[in-house]
Formats: sequence, C-alpha cells, structure tokens
Amino acid sequence: MKITAAREDILGPLQNVIGVVERRQTMPILANVLLSARESRLSVTGTDLEVELVASHEVTVQQAGDVTVPGRKLLDIFRALPEKASVSVTTEGDRATLRAGRSRFTLSSLPASEFPVVEEINAQQHLVVPRSTLRQLIDRTHFSMAQQDVRYYLNGMLLETEGKTLRAVATDGHRLALCETELDAPAPSAQQVIVPRKGVLELQRLLAGEGSLELAIGTNHVRANIGDVRVTSKLIDGRFPEYSRVLPANPSKIVEADRELLRQSFQRTAILSNEKYRGIRLSLRSGMLTIQAHNPEQEEAEDQLEVSYEGEEIEIGFNVTYLLDALAALEGDKVEIGLTDPNSSCLVRAPGAANAKYVVMPMRL
Repeated sequence: MKITAAREDILGPLQNVIGVVERRQTMPILANVLLSARESRLSVTGTDLEVELVASHEVTVQQAGDVTVPGRKLLDIFRALPEKASVSVTTEGDRATLRAGRSRFTLSSLPASEFPVVEEINAQQHLVVPRSTLRQLIDRTHFSMAQQDVRYYLNGMLLETEGKTLRAVATDGHRLALCETELDAPAPSAQQVIVPRKGVLELQRLLAGEGSLELAIGTNHVRANIGDVRVTSKLIDGRFPEYSRVLPANPSKIVEADRELLRQSFQRTAILSNEKYRGIRLSLRSGMLTIQAHNPEQEEAEDQLEVSYEGEEIEIGFNVTYLLDALAALEGDKVEIGLTDPNSSCLVRAPGAANAKYVVMPMRL
C-alpha cells in the first residue's frame, strides 16, 4: 500500500473511529485500526467487537492495499505533525512507514486479513432520519440507561418503529425516559431493538451537523451511515421491559412550575442531601412546594417555590439526580409533574407535550 494525503485528511477519519479503539485489548489486533486504500479513497476502521466505526476520505492512492497499525500511536503521530503537512504512508512486510517533511515513523503492523469486519447486517428495514432528530431522541433519553446492570437488557436503549413513529426508551429500573418523533414515511414494519450503551454514545458523538442519515436495522445489528462515517453496533439480545405499563396513565395530582426555577431549587437543596442516596422530600400544598433534604451529618436544607397546584397535601421522596436529569432534558419554560400517591411513580413532562415523558420512582426517606 502507498498513499499520499494532507495531514487533516487522515486525522479526521482517525478521530472519528478512535472512540472504540483501546490500547489494551484481549485481542492485540483490536488495538489497531484497519487502513484500506482503494481507488482514490482511504477508509479507516476501528472496532471493539461490539461497535464498529468506519470513516473515509479522498486521498492519492499510488498503490491499493490494506494494513492494520496501532490506532492510538497513529493518532498521536498525526496530532503531533504540523498543520497541512503532506504525509505519505507505505507498507513493506510487517511494517508501515509514515513520512512528513523530515519526520519518519515506522510502525509494526498485523495482518489485515485477521481484522474482524462486519460486512452484511441483513437489514430488515431502512429509515432515512434527519441527524438532528436522532440526536434529539438520544439526548433526551440516554441518561436513563443502566450501567453494568446484571439485567443486561437495561444497559442500552430501546429503538422502536411503529407506523410513522420512531421511539427511544431507556430505563435503569429506577427511572424511565421516553422520547418519540414522527417520520416522513411509515416504517416498513414494527420492530423493537436494544442498542448497547457504547453504540448509543458513539452515535450521539457523531450526530453533529445538518443533513440526514440512513438507519439500517437488522436482527443482530443496527447500522447508521452519517456522511463519511459508518457506525455498526451489535444489538442486545433480550426482552426490554413493557415500558407502557410503567407510564402513569392519569395522575390525579398535577403540579405546574417554572422549569428553571424548579431546577435551581432542586440544585440548592441537593447540596445537603445524602451523598450516596441523593434523596429529597417534596411537600405539596395549595400553590406551594416545599423541598427538603438532610444528611447523616444532621445538616438540613429547605427551599420553597410557588407552583400551580390545587389539591390535597402530599409528601413524597425522590432521588434528586433523576429529577434534575429529567428537567435538563425537557424543552420549554414550564414543567408539569403528575403525582398519584406517596408510593407511586411521578410523570415529568412539558405541559401539553406528549413526545417526551420521564418517569421517576419514589424513595422512602
């Protein structure tokens, strides 16, 4: 293989794929990236066997070929080179040589034939979605995914197609986030898939900018083509909880408040909450919300906020972090919180908006 390119033409694709490349791997080749030169394009591939990223760019190809080289070292070299430097990459035997001006670097390589690549994903449906739409779905729900839960199906995000609706749902068992959007055309079929946490976060990172992307959903993989970058993620094989059962149908007590003022009030009170459990107590009476927190050091915080509420008095405890995450994900100046009783979950949403809903389970304080 022999190619010539400007520093930035290879640095960009490298930065796009490096998120899944770790220095220390159980398989040494997973610490490498695959460079493939064909016609006038160079494609750079990184994988951790769960998520595969492929980024490409136009370069001058003198000799086509494939090679795998240490990903992090290659990125460090390109970052250290002068801007707009002309770089040549050649391979000979099990070595790859980079030249830029008076600099020369020789890297060890591993056979490209051993690099694991996902070719076909047997997509059952293809969707064209605006980048901003998918980004919004992920931004509004990703924080509710579980981390390293033994219930492995919670360590990811449910993507669901149903008619013209594309829906994202995430839950860690203590809270749930749901956001949905309407597609321009109906999906070919109703389908539910669980995208693992790492796949969701890589997608979120790459979804900046305008334009549309093509989403291909298979039985074992989901693939997104975003400009010159292709993301392929394995799916989690499991049954996602029936989230519709968790959504409070008609909460009897509705509180409406200024979203920013409520957020600030929660943040102030949370300073003196128990650092481990983050519990706060909400006490509601007509027109007034009292927020209280205390910790094992016998310290206390109390804050009051005028709200729109007409109903019987109620006291209920919550993890303040979950409430703050929900408030941060909502849009608009107002927030509506639906309560039933001290032992039931609350429903958080923007007044009149049905496309984003957040459910938080109560805490015993």
